Amino acid sequence: MIGVQSQFIKANGIKIHYLEYKGKEPTVILLHGLTANAWSFAGIFNTGFKHRVLAIDLRGRGESEKPDTGYTMKDHANDIIGLMDALNIKKAILGGHSYGALLSIYIAYHFPNRVDKIILIDAAARMHPDTREMIGPSVARLSLTWPDFETYLNSIRSAEYIGDQWHSDMELYYKADVTLAENGTLVTKSNSDHIQAAVQDIYEIGAKWLDYISGLEHESILLNGTGIYALGAPILPQELAMETVNLMKNCVYENIPGNHLTMLYGDGAFKIAKSIERLLDDDKN
Repeated sequence: MIGVQSQFIKANGIKIHYLEYKGKEPTVILLHGLTANAWSFAGIFNTGFKHRVLAIDLRGRGESEKPDTGYTMKDHANDIIGLMDALNIKKAILGGHSYGALLSIYIAYHFPNRVDKIILIDAAARMHPDTREMIGPSVARLSLTWPDFETYLNSIRSAEYIGDQWHSDMELYYKADVTLAENGTLVTKSNSDHIQAAVQDIYEIGAKWLDYISGLEHESILLNGTGIYALGAPILPQELAMETVNLMKNCVYENIPGNHLTMLYGDGAFKIAKSIERLLDDDKN
């Protein structure tokens, strides 16, 4: 993709991979969803986004190192702070999608002086009560194998959460999701046990999420994809998104076309890009 470079850096004791999208300052650091990778933001790169972006492969995902342990929010947060230190970024515009948005909240609360503004893409203190079931098919792919990439891609295209909203930029994300096993089959780069450990930590934090969110004073935006994802519902219903917006001291809400995944592509990506640029340009108005 034009304007995007693949980079590696050592931070918090592990090798972290990130994509650097060229643009003007300030730099935006974007953190992907639970089972995703940095290329999940390809749709936003392709909008002609004006600002520099560092999209990170979280530990255990994409091209980043995959240690056997260390998948709590604290571990991930220390990775990102370590990356910022290594790149001499004293204060970041920090954002993320889904799990990456929760991680942004965690970092902003525990390292408030390292975060300038926050971008939350479809995550909140409370999600749909059946979220675990709704993301089940996406998580289940981590235990499957495929004979070739086309078979894998067809399985994704036919998923309920894609429906008729397939976008060509999604192929970059899913291509970065898999690798060849020794037996020649295709497997995902992420390990199911690592992902389950990350999920478990979210639930163990529990009610503290409300403390984290209500304690944030950073200028923030919550971008909500209210299209149907699974079970006839969105993963983040608007009323639950607004609950988090109202808990925060300086957060605005915007509805984005598409569902939890498809909002990152096509019309949704263009609206997300414009919303982020408005947030970043506020200081100039």
